[in-house]
Amino acid sequence: MSQSGLSDLGFMCGVVCYLRHVLSHLQFGLNNIIVIDLTLLHSSRLSLTVAGMNLLVEDYLSLLSSISVLQLFMFFYVSLVKNGLCFAVGASTAEPNKTHVVANVTHVEPNGTHVAASRTHATPIDPNASPKGNQVRPFFVFGDSLVDNGNNNFLITTAKANKPPYGIDSLTHQPTGRFSNGLNIPDVISEYIGSEPTLPYLSPELKGEKLLVGANFASAGVGILNDTGFQFVNILRMPLQLEYFKEYQQRLSNKIGEKRAKELVNQALVLISLGGNDFVNNYFLYPFSVRSQEASLSDYVRYLISEYRKILVKLYELGARRVIVMGSGPLGCAPAERAQHSVTGDCATDLQAASALFEPQLTEMINHLNTEYHGNVFIAANTQLMHHDMISDPQAYGFVTSKTACCGIGPFNGLFTCSPLANLCPNRDEYVFWDAYHPTERASRLIVQQIMNGTHNYMKPMNLSVIMSIDSNM
Repeated sequence: MSQSGLSDLGFMCGVVCYLRHVLSHLQFGLNNIIVIDLTLLHSSRLSLTVAGMNLLVEDYLSLLSSISVLQLFMFFYVSLVKNGLCFAVGASTAEPNKTHVVANVTHVEPNGTHVAASRTHATPIDPNASPKGNQVRPFFVFGDSLVDNGNNNFLITTAKANKPPYGIDSLTHQPTGRFSNGLNIPDVISEYIGSEPTLPYLSPELKGEKLLVGANFASAGVGILNDTGFQFVNILRMPLQLEYFKEYQQRLSNKIGEKRAKELVNQALVLISLGGNDFVNNYFLYPFSVRSQEASLSDYVRYLISEYRKILVKLYELGARRVIVMGSGPLGCAPAERAQHSVTGDCATDLQAASALFEPQLTEMINHLNTEYHGNVFIAANTQLMHHDMISDPQAYGFVTSKTACCGIGPFNGLFTCSPLANLCPNRDEYVFWDAYHPTERASRLIVQQIMNGTHNYMKPMNLSVIMSIDSNM
């Protein structure tokens, strides 16, 4: 950096440092005053903290030039298994091959094209905010049921959201394969970046120009570990999701050429959601589970983090350069766990302890990876905190309850899956949880608000608005 550049930054620091504490409560946005700290990292690389978010100097200068002054739900409720009402299924920890049994689906529309661009019943926190990002960019999604938009509809598996009232608030009011009453988290992110929703990778509609939009590889029931979700049998476990990503890139190369395809993947936004199922559908699946007998909770969490790291490294090797990594969320406070563990609806302490161990170690691992790659490739989204805000004080966010699911059976509507026979609330916007594990569309929108504009407590090292601003000049 030139001496004059340092002088300019130093002058700006002197001008605005007085405002730091006054403005620290503001969410960062391109129209907000920018508060800057200069620090020296242990690697002696000059760094900045912009509104509480660490940026490398080269990223910040790029940002300046562009400024014009959040399976958990386990879809088939696991209390059947927890109460011993399950049959034996052989679980293999080997990497699955690509010989998946594909269901013949002709009556559902999991492709996402029906999703409305705006919803009058579920607005962002700021009603005047535009849900458009600074540029349209490709978008890739990996992980579990929090982000699956219909891949499992093409598989022979019980882990599906293909029956009413799923999708009741979608444009067609029909199930789409999303574990939601309407949109899910990736759909809302697509709105903000100005893109149409990505198609499930298994959808036959993903061809031609649709390939340029990106793809969703997520599959309900999967976890970091290959033996997670074994009771669902035929799901797209992470090795297969990554293999499909390689296959996608070959298809893209065939259409637009290898060089341009590589550039498109490098410029894409990536979202990944993993971890919740490794607790709910593995370690705590039933008393004395295999994993719980093999390792203490703390050792298990460390193992999960090490395996998650391998997945993120593989994404990087496959070309991903901006990856939002979602955490496990508040596992013990889902209606299913409240129903299972408490008469009064208290959160399950063992799962809460697991989440409390997992989240900080995930963030630390991401920090180490970014140091290794000399850039902010991976972004830690503290979905535990994002959910906790709504769960601990739902009324502050316009909800009536965070204990009871909108759709379900039994205490807190937390038993068994949402189905045509389940209880259904008349106003989904009043509920944090749609079903036993998954958020309503409105809750998903609030989570994405934090992904877009959240402070350093929610998004480390920076939020998606900052990412979009930096990347727009690259």
